[in-house]
Amino acid sequence: MSDEHRTNGDGTAGNDASPANPDSSTESKATDFEVIESLETTDGVVSESSKDTDSVVLSDEDVPLAVVVEKANTEVAIASLESEGVYDTSRRVRTYGPETVSLPITDPPRNTNVLEVIQQIDPEYRVRDLETLLGVRGWTDAELETVPGSWAVVGSVVLVRVPEGCPDETALAEALLEIQGDAETVLADDGVANEGESGIFREPRTRHLAGERDTETVHVEHGTHYGLDPSKVMFAPGNQAERVRMGEVVDPTERVFDMFAGIGYFTLPMARAGANVTAAEINPTAFRYLLENAMRNDVSDRIDAYRTDCRELAASVDADRVVMGYYGAASGSEGGRCEADTDDRTSRTAENHGMRTNEAHAFLPYALAALEPGGVVHYHEATPEPLLWDRPLTRLENAVVDAGRELTILEKRRVKSHSAGVEHLVLDAQVD
Repeated sequence: MSDEHRTNGDGTAGNDASPANPDSSTESKATDFEVIESLETTDGVVSESSKDTDSVVLSDEDVPLAVVVEKANTEVAIASLESEGVYDTSRRVRTYGPETVSLPITDPPRNTNVLEVIQQIDPEYRVRDLETLLGVRGWTDAELETVPGSWAVVGSVVLVRVPEGCPDETALAEALLEIQGDAETVLADDGVANEGESGIFREPRTRHLAGERDTETVHVEHGTHYGLDPSKVMFAPGNQAERVRMGEVVDPTERVFDMFAGIGYFTLPMARAGANVTAAEINPTAFRYLLENAMRNDVSDRIDAYRTDCRELAASVDADRVVMGYYGAASGSEGGRCEADTDDRTSRTAENHGMRTNEAHAFLPYALAALEPGGVVHYHEATPEPLLWDRPLTRLENAVVDAGRELTILEKRRVKSHSAGVEHLVLDAQVD
């Protein structure tokens, strides 16, 4: 346990309760804590009186705060604190008790469920810069040139593309764990499998570098909980804004067809918003997580999930909105495919029955077959910059004309950079 003062959940002081176990060591408790008997807050100034000290006045800068939560609730609590804007990323998460941890905060939370609020007497601050940390640990200037400039954090798992020439992958990974204090595992992101069944199901290629071997985690975004194993299924943190947007544009009464549901990337926020979603996914592992996540987010009654090729399901669906979260090959050449929540830099072969072709627009006839007149389609595509916005617009317009229908473009959005010179785009269109 760290040296910390206990306060109540509203930031006021709380008396230490007697140990539940009468055999517990009171000496350890006295060592680890100065028991605060009273604490009053006035205009941001905390007045503290303890058994061992005279009354003193401490500003918020003098004694930083933390909240105590059960270890099992760490990820959910951090996400909630972040949404409240009170999570302090400059300090580390610390073990508090056998089954609890203390999470650093800037102010007492109003909405997050915590066991108690405490004052940290001796906080541990993080080194926020990876290059600086590795330099302190003895990397030369030449070795520091290989340090990656970015990495992804999915729940408690860090995914990093290890640059060529990296002198020590393990040291790099351990430094990432140091910086990402809430992370438990670092995986090397080696792209996506492109052969056999692994290629069919878009399975990531990863290697364990440091931390826990169990890589199953829960990633939380704006209240949506995504359970997954990043070593087995894909997840693109860069698509967060688009996932959130889908939960905002949908109406509670709508019928949605998510053609490439994955673990529920778009399905979950839309169902949480009240829509009824028909979700298709061909990957058995992703499909299992889709079912689990529907229960985890309490939306099982609003999701009809099918483990199938979306093309085989489209004719039986009547949808007010169709989400095509799969954007095909960037170049238009044969042999590649990409998905809106898969690795942006990897192409894969599509030859077997049930696999998706390399072009996103090949699925437009099926999307339109499921879309009711007046409905909206969200068409994703990876487009080279010289072809913005002509190629996706032309492909969508041609598909609508071939179906004998008319369209109105509602919005054109850049989701993120797909790769050098290529953009991940989405077109929102109403089709009559």
